[in-house]
Amino acid sequence: MSDRPSIRVRINDKEREVSHDATVALLLEELGLAGKRGIAVAIGEEVIPRSRWPERRLAAEERLIVIQATQGG
Repeated sequence: MSDRPSIRVRINDKEREVSHDATVALLLEELGLAGKRGIAVAIGEEVIPRSRWPERRLAAEERLIVIQATQGG
C-alpha cells in the first residue's frame, strides 16, 4: 500500500490492507472482480446489494465474504 492512510479488513478469512476510503466497488476492482457476473458480497451479517457497492465504504476490522457463483455440476 502507498503512503495513503489505510485500514485492515478480513476478506474470506484473510487479512488485507485497503485505503481508508475504500468502497466495496474499489475493493472488488483491486481483487480483479469488477464487472464480473455472479459476485455476492456480505459484510458481517448483511448482504450488500450491487447497487450499493460504489457508496458502501469499508471500516477497519470489518469481515467480508466475497463469493463468485460458478456453473457446472
